[in-house]
Amino acid sequence: MKIRLTSVYVDDQAVAERFYTDVLGFVKKHDVPVGGRDRWLTVVSPDDPDGPELLLEPAGHPAARAYREALVAEGIPLAQFAVADVRAEYARLRGLGVRFTQEPVEAGPVTVAVLDDTCGNLIQLVTEPG
Repeated sequence: MKIRLTSVYVDDQAVAERFYTDVLGFVKKHDVPVGGRDRWLTVVSPDDPDGPELLLEPAGHPAARAYREALVAEGIPLAQFAVADVRAEYARLRGLGVRFTQEPVEAGPVTVAVLDDTCGNLIQLVTEPG
């Protein structure tokens, strides 16, 4: 068994697509209309194009909105992305105007930082020891 797909609920798929591809550096994998304005829109790591996909799912359902709002209110990230160097990625993303809710900090054997994805979620970046 392996993870094939996971989701983040987003307020606006067009905004999310730009942020996750142009800013974070993911690559669009699927973009299929599914009715109205909604799309089956997934992104993947450019380092693993056949790996797990991240679905940028519309957050229209009231349960999704309440869940995300509760997580953000508590400062809890919805997802975690691994990066080679959190401090370098923090500097790169800050240079692009990304807002962080937590600067890089050592947390035991890992370094973590938390960013606002502009789409209603907090995302944690992590670097694990070599």
